[in-house]
Amino acid sequence: MKLKGIHHIAIICSDYENSKNFYTKILKFSIINETFREQRNSYKLDLKVGDNAQIELFSFPSPPSRINSPEACGLRHLAFEVENVTEYVAYLDSKGIRVEPVRIDELTGKRFTFFKDPDDLPLEIYEQ
Repeated sequence: MKLKGIHHIAIICSDYENSKNFYTKILKFSIINETFREQRNSYKLDLKVGDNAQIELFSFPSPPSRINSPEACGLRHLAFEVENVTEYVAYLDSKGIRVEPVRIDELTGKRFTFFKDPDDLPLEIYEQ
């Protein structure tokens, strides 16, 4: 028995419409399903990422803030594979998304960089 891959990553956002726009209009993830859960006053948006993964985007009334420490124990960032980092950086720039300088992974020689979602969650693009 073995794990077959990542099924989904769950993200809680502070502004549902803003985050929905970011993930669907800017990052261009397609919507699988959108559900409003009345008893929780909460949305759950399932987004298709690549061929086999999903993001579950949740909204909750007044979620607590995350402690901002990139080296704290826990999930550090979410990385997406792209064909060309330079082209994707130009695309993000055209949408007003601030992107860090491109770096080279010293272990693989691949190019990568970071940007943030509307709630300052760190996202990475990593070249194939």
